[in-house]
Amino acid sequence: MEGLLLLLSHDVMGKPAWLWGMFLTLVIVLMALDLGLFRRKNHEIGMRESLTMYGFYMTLACLFGAWVWYQFGAESGANFFTGYFIEQSLSMDNLFVMSLIFAHLSIPRQYQHRVLFWGILGVIVLRGIMIIAGVVLIEKFQWILFIFGAFLIYTGFHMAFAKEEENERSLEDNPMLKALRRVMHVTHEMEGQKFFIRRAAKEGGKAVLYATPLFLALCMIELSDVVFAVDSIPAIFSITTDPFIIFTSNLFAILGLRSLYFALSAVVHRFVYVKYSLAAILSLIGAKIFYGELTHDKIDPVITLSVTVGLLALGIIASMFKTRQKSQG
Repeated sequence: MEGLLLLLSHDVMGKPAWLWGMFLTLVIVLMALDLGLFRRKNHEIGMRESLTMYGFYMTLACLFGAWVWYQFGAESGANFFTGYFIEQSLSMDNLFVMSLIFAHLSIPRQYQHRVLFWGILGVIVLRGIMIIAGVVLIEKFQWILFIFGAFLIYTGFHMAFAKEEENERSLEDNPMLKALRRVMHVTHEMEGQKFFIRRAAKEGGKAVLYATPLFLALCMIELSDVVFAVDSIPAIFSITTDPFIIFTSNLFAILGLRSLYFALSAVVHRFVYVKYSLAAILSLIGAKIFYGELTHDKIDPVITLSVTVGLLALGIIASMFKTRQKSQG
C-alpha cells in the first residue's frame, strides 16, 4: 500500500502521477460513455445535439480550469484558459479539412462521430509525444523559444496575407492515402461501422484483413491533427511550459471542437474574418516570447487571455455580420 501511494505521489513532469492518472481516466470514461452508452446505435448528429455535446464538454473544461485556478493559482488558471481558447481557434480550419476527408471517402454522417472520437486516442498519444519533445528541447535549449516566436509571427503574417486558393486538388494525391492503399487491402464500400473486415482476396482464397474507408478516414484525420498541431503546440508553449496545463487544455479543446464539428461543418465557410483574428493572435503571442525572453518580464496571463478571447470574438462577430449582409443582399 505504501509503495502504491509512493508511486502515485511520484513527480511526472512537474505534477504528481495521480493527477495525470486522474485526467486520463476522466478522458477514457468520457469516451466510454459517449461511444458505449449514449451512442450504441449510430445516427446522424444534428445541430441541436452537437451544440448540447459541445456545451457539456465546454462546461467540463471550465470546471476543470476553475479547479486549476484554485489549486495552482491565477497564473496557471489563466494559462489553461488561454491555451484552451487558442487551441480551439487554431483548430477551426481543421473542421473544413475533416469535412473534405469525409466527403472524399463518402463517409455517411451517422458514422462520422465514431471516427472523430476514436481519433481522440491517437490525439492523446501524438500530442503527448509532441509536448514531451517540446519540454525536453526547451529545458536543454532555452533559445528555441525564439524560433517558436519567429515561427508564430511568420505564420501570423502568412495567414493574414496569403491569397485564398480553391482546394481543387483531389485527396487522391495525398501521399498517406496512397501509401495506405498500397500496403493494405482496402474495401471500396462501407461495411457499417467497422474499421476492418475479413474477406477472401480472390474467389475461393484464404480470408485476409481488409481496411474500410472508415479506417482511412481515421488515419487521414489523425494526420491532419499532427499538421495543425505544428501551429498550436508552439503557440501554447509561448503561454506556458507546464506540460500538464498544455496537455489538459489541448485535450479539452479537441474534445469540445470534435463535438461541435456537426454544428459548424456546414457554416465554417462563413468565418471569413476569423483568419485575421488568428493571424493577430499568433503574431502577438510570438512577439510576447521575444518580449519575455529579452526583458525577463512577464505579461500578466489574464491580459493574454483577455486579448485572445477578445480578438477571436471580434473575428467571429465581424464574420457573421459580413456574411449576413451578403445573404440579405
